[in-house]
Amino acid sequence: MKFKTLGQFIIEKQAEFPFAKGELSRLLRDIGIAAKVVNREVNKAGLAEILGPLGQINVQGEEQQKLDVLADEEFISALKRGGECCYVASEEHDEGIDLCADDTLCPGKYIVCIDPLDGSSNIDVNISIGTIFSIYRRISPSGKVQKEDVLQKGLYQVAAGYVLYGSSTMLVYTTGHGVNGFTLDPSIGEFCLSHPMMRIPENGKTYSINQGNFVHFPEPIKQFVKYCQDEDPESDKPFSLRYIGSLVADLHRTMLKGGIFMYPESLRHPDGKLRLMYECNPMAFILEQAGGAASTGKQRILDIIPEKLHQRTPLVIGSERMVQQVQQLYALEKSAMLT
Repeated sequence: MKFKTLGQFIIEKQAEFPFAKGELSRLLRDIGIAAKVVNREVNKAGLAEILGPLGQINVQGEEQQKLDVLADEEFISALKRGGECCYVASEEHDEGIDLCADDTLCPGKYIVCIDPLDGSSNIDVNISIGTIFSIYRRISPSGKVQKEDVLQKGLYQVAAGYVLYGSSTMLVYTTGHGVNGFTLDPSIGEFCLSHPMMRIPENGKTYSINQGNFVHFPEPIKQFVKYCQDEDPESDKPFSLRYIGSLVADLHRTMLKGGIFMYPESLRHPDGKLRLMYECNPMAFILEQAGGAASTGKQRILDIIPEKLHQRTPLVIGSERMVQQVQQLYALEKSAMLT
């Protein structure tokens, strides 16, 4: 076989975790298996009558899609069967699921935070969607999972990744030792290493934002968007606007091509709209490992101390130099307010 499979790669990298005895490797393989099942269902959704809304509203105040629920069930089922996870926090549930609630000797050592199917609004129109996951090592030694086990800073993630269900299906993940991407080969049913040690360019020529909300953006974001719309002094043409509306797809493109993705706070969403635990922390970990940066505009994402499971936050993420430009605009605004 020309390409190394995900399973082979994970086993080879086990030595990077001296505290582990193969548990994290098995957990990552469990997630990979569930991703293949979800990919199969996504690809036949139009034929299997699992497109469209379910008729229920989730904890985020969003209408659940049939595929949202299917993906959620598949990943939780895989994590239960695997036995390495003690607690699952899913975007689709009001509360986390404690897999050790009735067993003080539960062997699971890991907390998994997951957005089972990101980009739900794009499902029915056949635009790329994805899965985002984040893994933490539990702090308490055993028994019922405690609040401090779950609400850890993103800096303490031991692994994070996403699955992109697009023209090809890709699983991209990091364990803090660089970022690697695997493409699903449908002929053998395996994820194969296709993008080793992924790196985001230091700068880029594209920006990604829902510009229809421009009037509601904070002033630093408005200034940066106007800068992008003006002629670029290096190329005498404006930056290109690229916005899919699916976080996984937008950030995958950004990581490969360079650029910046912004979902700032606004008059409608003063605390931001994206979820810290399920979306921003894992994506920030991945992008930083690939040489990029992730911020609220005022603070590094991975340094935020979470206060609740479904906490929201602004997100400015992508090529390091572009993120730094936005941070400088926020700093100038703060300085002006103090004088």
